[in-house]
Amino acid sequence: MVFKRMLRAFGVGGPSVDTVLSNPNTRPGLTLAGQVNITGGDHDVEIDQITVALVTRVEMETSDEEYDGTVEFHRVPICGELRLAAGQQLSLPFEVDVPWETPVTDVYGQRLPGMTMGLRTKIWVRGALDPGDLDDVHVYPLPVQERILAAFAALGLPFTGADLEHGKLAGLPQTMPFYQEIEYASAPQYPGVNQIELTFLADPHGVTVVLEFDKKSGLFTPGHDSYGHYRVEHAAADSVDWVGQVDSWLRQSLEQRHTLLGGYGGHGDHGDHGSGMGGMLAGAAGGAIAGFAAGMVAEEVFDAFGGDEEE
Repeated sequence: MVFKRMLRAFGVGGPSVDTVLSNPNTRPGLTLAGQVNITGGDHDVEIDQITVALVTRVEMETSDEEYDGTVEFHRVPICGELRLAAGQQLSLPFEVDVPWETPVTDVYGQRLPGMTMGLRTKIWVRGALDPGDLDDVHVYPLPVQERILAAFAALGLPFTGADLEHGKLAGLPQTMPFYQEIEYASAPQYPGVNQIELTFLADPHGVTVVLEFDKKSGLFTPGHDSYGHYRVEHAAADSVDWVGQVDSWLRQSLEQRHTLLGGYGGHGDHGDHGSGMGGMLAGAAGGAIAGFAAGMVAEEVFDAFGGDEEE
């Protein structure tokens, strides 16, 4: 009997769980729906709660090392206390709101290299190790984000990688404990800079677009990177010439950066650069771009992310 109790404490003979997502594809601000299927083991158990949570891998940094860690950033309870009999089967439906600042993991059917995202199910079994399940999740960009990513490709900026950085961008409306950087090498029309990092901070009304330069090149000391940020409303997705707009953002931010480099002895500044453009985008008119993701431009996007289109 003692041996059996020990086995049960390690989860042997306990319940099993299988989570099935109705659709693993989503966008920031939308939902993930599915059901948690539970099968009782060879003995009755008391369950304190069942939860699902969005998890991802984030780059952590200390004074002497960098490492990746798994971060749970949004947990939702599915049910509270219940008794699960031996062999009993339960199916519990759920719907999870995807936070607006959830990182983009996929673009046009291609997984962004460096991005991971999953929905972790956990059964909190009293007095035993908790069984769980992990399901892959694909987060696609919002329309505004998609147009901006396509514009980067059309401007000839080579995609080099993506990651999640632990921490906060000073002075910006960030709610997550991390932020996504989508990284590009520079192009000849933007001299004086080697690397550009693109960050999206979305909310129900729009997206704050952050452009950061040469953070990992060694040109700036930690805490003295250079960036500009701009605001665009969701409604502007199909009413702006995004290639022209992104080019304008980059040139304006770089001009301000060069001014700061001259004024601060070679270091950038985390000031509120470029914010004068905030709010102007919602009323901006430009070339129609509703079909921007098709044809030649779409091919450039696929090339930029290192793969062919997948259905």
